[in-house]
Amino acid sequence: MELTTSAISLPAIEPLWARQVREDPHLLADIAHSVRGAFHVLHPAQFASNTEAFKKVLAAEGVAGQVYFGKKANKAECWLPACARSDAGVDVASAPELAHALSSGVRGADIIVTGAAKSDELLWLAARHRCLIAVDALDEMDRLLSVASSCGPVRVLLRVLPEVNPHSRFGLATAELDAALERCVQARDLVDMAGFSFHLNGYEVAPRAGLADELIDACLAARHRGLAAGSISIGGGFAVSYLDGPTWQRFNRDYQDSWFHHNKTFTQFYPYHQSPTSAAMLRAILAGPGTGPYASLGAKFARTETRLLLEPGRALLDGAGFSVFPVQGFKERGDYGIVTVAGLSASVSEQWKNSEYLPDPLLWPGAGAGTPTTACVGGASCLEYDMLTWRKVPFPREPRYGDLLIYPNTAGYQMDKNETEFHQIPLPTRVVVTRDETGFRWSLDRQ
Repeated sequence: MELTTSAISLPAIEPLWARQVREDPHLLADIAHSVRGAFHVLHPAQFASNTEAFKKVLAAEGVAGQVYFGKKANKAECWLPACARSDAGVDVASAPELAHALSSGVRGADIIVTGAAKSDELLWLAARHRCLIAVDALDEMDRLLSVASSCGPVRVLLRVLPEVNPHSRFGLATAELDAALERCVQARDLVDMAGFSFHLNGYEVAPRAGLADELIDACLAARHRGLAAGSISIGGGFAVSYLDGPTWQRFNRDYQDSWFHHNKTFTQFYPYHQSPTSAAMLRAILAGPGTGPYASLGAKFARTETRLLLEPGRALLDGAGFSVFPVQGFKERGDYGIVTVAGLSASVSEQWKNSEYLPDPLLWPGAGAGTPTTACVGGASCLEYDMLTWRKVPFPREPRYGDLLIYPNTAGYQMDKNETEFHQIPLPTRVVVTRDETGFRWSLDRQ
C-alpha cells in the first residue's frame, strides 16, 4: 500500500529515557511477553526531576512553599514514594486517595485535601492526620468544625470562586467567603486558617498571577483579624507541550478532515504546544507585577512571608510514562489501513472527550521489510467509536500481529482516567522502569 498524501506526522517531544527504552532490543519484548496485553510504562525518575524543577524555581525566587502532586492525574503507586523522598506533597480528593498516599509514606502534614462536598469520612481522616483541607462550601465548614470538636484543631484553606470563572461549581463566592472567615475567627480554637486557594481553567499566566496578588492582600487582612493566613494555593493547570512549535503550527494551518478515518471531525484539541510550560510557567507567574511597593509577585510573596502552594498534575508527569498496545491485526481501506490493538480507547482518555490524542503512536520494532503506509488505530471492542487514533498516521511499514504500538507521554491524565474492563479485557498492566549501572530494570507497580 502506498503512503497516502492526506497524512501528517506529529512526532512527540520525548525525554532521553523513553527513547533509550524503545531502543533496547529486548526490554519491551520481554515485558510484552510477560504481561500478555496492553501495558503502561512508568519512570519515577522523570517525575522526580520534574518535581525538583518546580522546587528550584521557588528557591531561586526566595519564595517559601510546597509542591503537591495532583494525584488524580495518574493512579499509579510509584509516584507517591517519589513525593515522600523529595518532601513534596500530594493533592487528594477522596478517602481512598488519602489512605493510599499515607500508606506510601507521605506524611499527613504534606497532604492537601481538595474536591467538592467532601464526605465525613474524608474530613475525619484528614483531620486525624493533620492534612491541609481546602474548604469548598459553608456546610462543609460546619461539618468540619463538628469533626474538629472531637479530633482537635483542623488546618484549612478557604477555596475562592474566581471572578474569571464565575460559573464554576467550586469555591466560595464573596458573601460565602466573608461568612467562612467569620466562622474561622469565632472558632480559632478549632481552626488553623492557613490561607486561601483557587483553581483556574486554562493555562494562562496573567490571571493566576493577578488572583494570587489579590489573595496575598486577603491574607494580610485575615492576619489582622488574628488568623494565621500564611499560604495561598494557586492550584494546577501548568501547561505541557507534547509537540514542538512548528509541528503544531503546521497542523493547525493545514488541518483537513481527510486526515482522519471517515472524515471524522472534532470540536477542540488540547493545545499540544504552549509557552511557557511547567516550571517555566511558575517562574513567569512569580515574575508578574506585584501591587503596592513590590516589584514582582515573587517579591510580594517573599516580603509578606506568604507561602506559595501549587498542585501540578500533568506537569509533574510530563515525559514520565508511555502506553504500549500489542497489534492484533491490520486491514486495508483504500489508500490507508486500520490497525486493531489489544486494548481499548478508554486507555487514551482524550478520545472520550470528543477529541483526539494527536502525538504519533510509534511502531515497535520499527525496522523490517515493508512499504511505508498510513493507518488509523482501533481498539479491540465491538464498538465503531472505539478508536485510539482516528488520524491516519504514517508508519514505516504495515503493522503486523505481534508488533507493539507505543503512545508517547501518556502519564498525565491519559492512561488511567477512563479505563474500563469492557468485554472483560483486563486493564493495562502498570510497569515501572528504573535504571542502574547495568541498564534498565522493570517491575510491576503495586497499585
